Amino acid sequence: MRALCWEGVDALAVRQVPDPELRNAHDMIVRVRRSATCGADLPLLGGRLPFLAAGDVLGHEFVGEVAEVGPDVRRHRVGDRVVVSAAVACGSCWYCRQGLHSCCDNGGTAPAVTESAWGQPTAGCFGHPRAVGGFAGSHAEYVRVPYADVGAFTVPEPVSDDRAVFASDAAPTGWMGAELGEVGPGDVVAVWGAGAVGQLTAQAATLLGADRVIVIDRHPERLRMAERHTGAETLNYELTDVPAELRERSGGRGPDVCVEAVGAADGGATPPSLAERFTGRRSGEDPLAVREAVHACRKGGTVFVSGTFTGFVDTFPLGAVMNKGLTLRSARQHGQRWIPMLLDRMARDELRTEHLATHRLPLEQGPAGYALFRDRVDGCVRAVFTPEG
Repeated sequence: MRALCWEGVDALAVRQVPDPELRNAHDMIVRVRRSATCGADLPLLGGRLPFLAAGDVLGHEFVGEVAEVGPDVRRHRVGDRVVVSAAVACGSCWYCRQGLHSCCDNGGTAPAVTESAWGQPTAGCFGHPRAVGGFAGSHAEYVRVPYADVGAFTVPEPVSDDRAVFASDAAPTGWMGAELGEVGPGDVVAVWGAGAVGQLTAQAATLLGADRVIVIDRHPERLRMAERHTGAETLNYELTDVPAELRERSGGRGPDVCVEAVGAADGGATPPSLAERFTGRRSGEDPLAVREAVHACRKGGTVFVSGTFTGFVDTFPLGAVMNKGLTLRSARQHGQRWIPMLLDRMARDELRTEHLATHRLPLEQGPAGYALFRDRVDGCVRAVFTPEG
């Protein structure tokens, strides 16, 4: 089959790879109909995650049609249209039973490596190298789905592929930021990042009753999209003193909830931290948006980090967290927890996501699609690939 593979730092190619096969009784094979780029791919593309090898298939956000099922799969049949959570989880360990699917003990392929890197093993993920718990990705004609009854969900008939693909990762990530950030009626919510996750966080905050939602970015076309499709207010951080403006829009206190949806992929042009001013250097991944969110958040408020970080960060404002009494939370998305509800909302037209697929390309144009997405040119928010052409 054809697949979009990593060939080295910032290099991709479409090549022939072996067809996936059932390996366990709970597996199924899905024929991919749509597969989207994601900001979490950029550290991979840039070579920041170790163990990625030439020929590894990228992609983790997808919708498709069931092509083959293992003998113990009960919820799905050949021909079903399904969306699959990006996080691979077993559904039966202690963490899965608590709804913490991305913390699954059994979903990853290399628990010793992730335990060494992060202290404990975590769930697997499509499109990541096996050495850090990953599985072959979805930028391909077919993909093997482990624990199919746990991670795959039937797409309601009214929901298009272009809408459903975002239920795989971006929509549950956005909902998670708002729900675990404890957004409630009357809150002022600030969201750093106007990409797909940032815009879906803004939509979730509104659906959860926030009184005011403000999205912060530096790309005018993304800010206009956020205004048009989420109803949020927007700030361009290259033109505005963001913390001062947020205080002005929140009764002088600062936002009740601040959600970081940028990650280490795009630092932007925010000022250096105090530590950088003293030392004159930067090291590790730079949490620029996280720092600003911590400083902007009101005392006693909540900061939720949903952007992708893979290792260590320096210059983190822990003093501000402690002295302001902030609650700091973060997670990879627990998709299995929210995808059924999100699909229901999509079917009722309460949650619309297809506008985020700004570029629809055949799989053969995958390298060009990632260049558009990585460099944020031509108004690209997400590139969505269609393997069947």
